[in-house]
Amino acid sequence: MCLKKPLVAALMVWGSLASLHAAAAEKVLHVAFNAPETGFDPAKVSDIYSAAVIEHIYDPLLTFDYLSRPVKVIPNVATAMPTVSADGLTYTFHLKRGIYFAPDPAFKGKKRELTAADYVYSIKRLSDPTVASPLSDTFTDKLVGLAELAKKAGKGKLDYDTVVEGVKTLDRYTLQLKFKQPFPSLPFLLAGSWVEAQAREVVDAYGDNTNAHPVGTGPYVLKDWKPGNSMTLVRNPNFRRETFHYGAGDQKIAEQMNGKRYPQIDRIEVSVIQEEQPAWLAFKSGELDLVGIPQPLIRQVLRLDPKNPWRAELKPELKSKGIQLSRELGEEVTFYAFNMKDPVVGGYGKDKIALRRAISMAFDTNETIRDIRRNQAVQVQYIVPPNVAGHNPNFRAAYPYNPPLANALLDQFGYRVGADGYRHAPDGKPVVVDFLTGPTAIDKQWNEYWQKAFDRIKVRANFRVMQWNEQVKAQRDCKFGMNGGAWSADYPDGDNFTQLLYGGNVGNSNNACYQSPRYDKLYEQSRLLPDGPERNRLYDQMNKIVVGDTPWMFSDIRFTNALAQPWVKGFKFHPNFNAIWRFLDVEK
Repeated sequence: MCLKKPLVAALMVWGSLASLHAAAAEKVLHVAFNAPETGFDPAKVSDIYSAAVIEHIYDPLLTFDYLSRPVKVIPNVATAMPTVSADGLTYTFHLKRGIYFAPDPAFKGKKRELTAADYVYSIKRLSDPTVASPLSDTFTDKLVGLAELAKKAGKGKLDYDTVVEGVKTLDRYTLQLKFKQPFPSLPFLLAGSWVEAQAREVVDAYGDNTNAHPVGTGPYVLKDWKPGNSMTLVRNPNFRRETFHYGAGDQKIAEQMNGKRYPQIDRIEVSVIQEEQPAWLAFKSGELDLVGIPQPLIRQVLRLDPKNPWRAELKPELKSKGIQLSRELGEEVTFYAFNMKDPVVGGYGKDKIALRRAISMAFDTNETIRDIRRNQAVQVQYIVPPNVAGHNPNFRAAYPYNPPLANALLDQFGYRVGADGYRHAPDGKPVVVDFLTGPTAIDKQWNEYWQKAFDRIKVRANFRVMQWNEQVKAQRDCKFGMNGGAWSADYPDGDNFTQLLYGGNVGNSNNACYQSPRYDKLYEQSRLLPDGPERNRLYDQMNKIVVGDTPWMFSDIRFTNALAQPWVKGFKFHPNFNAIWRFLDVEK
């Protein structure tokens, strides 16, 4: 691909020796995304690339401890973990004082302090019909009075000045959230990158262009953004004084970072490099400081155990250069969503279910794990992945690869092969699957395997190419047939995954546009329960319903193989942060 902004920094002529020393002292981190971002308004986006930038600009109430495993939630701008009422319905947060937003013209030259009212505003904004937030389900029906406020707004703007019992301030620095029902996963959710403090005057100042003008209290500000090409983050001059103070976890990293100012990096340069080979070459030449190992190059980079995908280490030539490897099975699921509203693959009739099952059985996931993933993945068998609360390792949800059975199933339900050599629906219309795909080389490789799968059952497919952010829009609008998806844990609890098929999330995180009254009823019961046997029984029932309806073809869970240059300090993959840049240092 042709990048407007080259990866190699241009040689600059400085006017004085002093400025040269100043430039040399600046710590810069060079990183890359493999897909374009969509914007930086926390209420308007839900992709991980945008979220990676958002969590460096804004502040959530709580956060995740960087080194602790299992992942632990700790206070961020709150003075302590919230106090919770005896009935589990009311949470009270006390905010630290003296935290300020980054400078912005919207503040008219005044230094703007973070207050509890900013979180009240930000939470209400997720339910504002005019914002159309993909996270509107997060609190609307859960907090006392919020649904009524949203309903009163209709299609118009929410009345932010109306006091709502469920989300209000008790004083300038005290926030109270009152729920209709218990919400045991709330601390995990609040530690993610979605419930961030936004200043009302900033949102009002930028109107429809808030995605391009993020202003938060976090460690960085957005200095430059070329959509789909590059982003530059620089230190927030108003950021509070903090130091690294790790207790438990990786002792080596604690020794590297403890006592240093947080964050250490002065500037973060983010490029969008969708093709894997250019990203890898940029890392090899030292132009990128971090990179995920491109799957086609896994065997060139790692020494693998062909009998055990869990075992791998860097090749000696890379290890000798000081290259660092951080590796673990991702807290994620990848899947292929069938649009349940699509006229070809959607619907709940037996013939439609048969078509989706046949497509699933015609695709050989073991083959793509071997050839594309280079054995660095395992089959998805449950909506909730391993290492996440609620996972059942004994459940088998994926349909086995079985083309003869797939063809027999289509024959049984009236999908006849016509004179053209392809199947027609029971009503005689040709079956053509609308398959959304991307423009990269790896997308084309996946399409080849999918074409083989469709050929095995004599079904036509139209591979419709579009950029990732365009695919996201098509998913939300339910305007597609099939599309690949992946969900990485915002927080390590099963609720973060089971909500992906909840009917109330159609148009948001429910990529399959799936609506099942049986599933929804069980989900609504499960989200009131903490992790444990009672909730796990509900999860098993929900997985059985999904296996029956087949809104997803279960794909794989990838091993994360992340590399860092030898000069990067504090490097450790984290399963819930979208990016770890703020925890790093560079010492070249």
